[in-house]
Amino acid sequence: MKPRCYIASPLGFTEAGRHYYTEVYLPALSGVVEVVDPWSLTTQTEIAAAHRAGQHREILLEIGRRNIRAIQSSVMLAAWLDGQEPDSGTAAEVGYAAALRIPCFGLRTDLRQTGEPGADVNLQVQTFIEDSGGRLLGSLAELVEALTARAADLGGLESHGTIAFD
Repeated sequence: MKPRCYIASPLGFTEAGRHYYTEVYLPALSGVVEVVDPWSLTTQTEIAAAHRAGQHREILLEIGRRNIRAIQSSVMLAAWLDGQEPDSGTAAEVGYAAALRIPCFGLRTDLRQTGEPGADVNLQVQTFIEDSGGRLLGSLAELVEALTARAADLGGLESHGTIAFD
């Protein structure tokens, strides 16, 4: 079986991002890992029902908890880090996974400089990625190659545990 990989990104927030995410990004990664897609863990129906019931805070916290369990159930994390600054939620997911000793791999194809001199992204995000045993990569092909190599290193290890969302 393929190792579980949590996919951290803000791509689900926009129409263009969702298109790239579902048509390019996820298919490329799913060839080498079992994709753990946080955007699929909560339905729009659940969100709408919570909002109708005045439970805005409750559904947001539940989404966050589902993401926590999904990260915990994974053996690696892939983070999409394009943008003038990496998305704060994605950066938080990288930090959380790194603290759990889950190797994190970042994809940054953006031509703009961000972060401090000598860092490709925010110095803390870059440190989390590198100290976790992962790497920051400059193309989707390089990310797929790095995940493939990590999956081969893992051998039979498939996940930290099971995941339940009910």
